[in-house]
Amino acid sequence: MSRPIGDIEEPEVPIREQLLVFAKELNHLYREERERSAELERAYGQLTDTYSATIKTLAFVVEAKDSNTRRHLGRTQVYGLELAKSIDSTLIKDPEVGFGFLLHDIGKVGIPEAILSKPGPLTDEEWGVMRTHPLIGAQIVEPMRFLGEAVQIIRCHHERFDGKGYPGGMAGEEIPLAARIFAVVDSFDAMTSDRPYRGALPIDRAMDELVRGKSTQFDPEVVEMFLALVSRRPWTVDEAHDLSHP
Repeated sequence: MSRPIGDIEEPEVPIREQLLVFAKELNHLYREERERSAELERAYGQLTDTYSATIKTLAFVVEAKDSNTRRHLGRTQVYGLELAKSIDSTLIKDPEVGFGFLLHDIGKVGIPEAILSKPGPLTDEEWGVMRTHPLIGAQIVEPMRFLGEAVQIIRCHHERFDGKGYPGGMAGEEIPLAARIFAVVDSFDAMTSDRPYRGALPIDRAMDELVRGKSTQFDPEVVEMFLALVSRRPWTVDEAHDLSHP
């Protein structure tokens, strides 16, 4: 039998109840998802703290092993990140780059102290031992998956643009950009720091040495960018050394 026109039934109560139940379930799922996200953020924060603590511990081990590296690691990380930002800002978005800069000398833990702390020039044989530290360093950190590209910086920071560096004899753009950047700031800091066998060079002398090393030891474009960076913020040696401790 047809229903009379205008005789419309009210929605059944069970449908409204089902909608209310559905809304409550959605609200419950939303709260659970927010709690799960908060837990993930806490876990990520704890993991990040663990990574940072690991990096700092490794850096401390290097400094404890080699007295010549006191504050060198922190300074070169600051210089390296500042230069990397001016060359390719995407580099500094990757924390692995900063890790590699800070841990570049981790392989020195495998070098005898008699060589590391020798007050005079090294013999050819001693240099042969010293030149193993990039490979030792890469072997130490390679199992730490979270370090990623940092391994390449540690392995390649003593390669030369002309292919006469070590340990792999890489040349030009075969050398990762971050390692080419670090080679410049590492040499700059070494030249402007006191060593047992010589005093620190003035900034202008160190810059002249970098210019002389263009296209042989260093990537010429990276050197030019570093010169521009220093010209925008002229440093004294003391000020340069204080950059790592603002």
